[in-house]
Amino acid sequence: MPFPLPVSLNGARSAADGPAVPMSPQALAESALAAVGAGAGEVLVHPRTPCGRESLSPRVVGPVLEVLRRTGVGVALSVPVSIAAEPDPAGRLERVASWTVLPDRAVVRFGQPGAAELAQALLARGVAVDAVVPLGGAAGPEPLAAFLAWPVREPARVRLSAELAAADPALVAGLRALPPVPVLLYGRDAAAWPVLRLAARCGTGVRTGVGDVTHLPDGRPARSNAELVAAARGVVARSVVARAVATAASR
Repeated sequence: MPFPLPVSLNGARSAADGPAVPMSPQALAESALAAVGAGAGEVLVHPRTPCGRESLSPRVVGPVLEVLRRTGVGVALSVPVSIAAEPDPAGRLERVASWTVLPDRAVVRFGQPGAAELAQALLARGVAVDAVVPLGGAAGPEPLAAFLAWPVREPARVRLSAELAAADPALVAGLRALPPVPVLLYGRDAAAWPVLRLAARCGTGVRTGVGDVTHLPDGRPARSNAELVAAARGVVARSVVARAVATAASR
């Protein structure tokens, strides 16, 4: 894989989405440990208040990161910084500036107001950035244009996460004009596994987890984030073997 496989622990899910969704900080830590044991190399977590609302408050973000690290989740930890947690662009900047416990990475959705300024503020604090650009479906060209207009001064600390509405190779072909940053492709729900298979064929990074999908490739409900990670690694491994066989046959 181009970089460690990230697992999205909870995303926008709630308890109504089934028992595989970890809710409490302790449940998130246990789910993260199991996912890492199954092969996840990064953990993306959406910190929430006790009532379930996403939050960027240091009193919410800090304790979640601390419990994950304290319980031995020894991989990079990432949090999203988006409208879902703080609608006001200036408010998002203030929240980031107020963090006392920092994640290793933060997810910034380009196309949302103030994304470039937010990404730069995170980098200034030593937090690497995943720039999310939705492609296909109802997404227009604006998010990708916003990312391309942002001067990526630290490509080693920036990654493009392209959220594909469908497993359309034409969408991937459109990424060839990007700056020299690593690329991760992912989809949600019905698009999740087709996009992951496309990403594996293309040799880009992949992502999985309950935050993206709640079923396995064969349609069965996933029992945990660890089960999704194991399935994703299997898909990628089979794709690597297929590419190697095809390369050998072409010589």
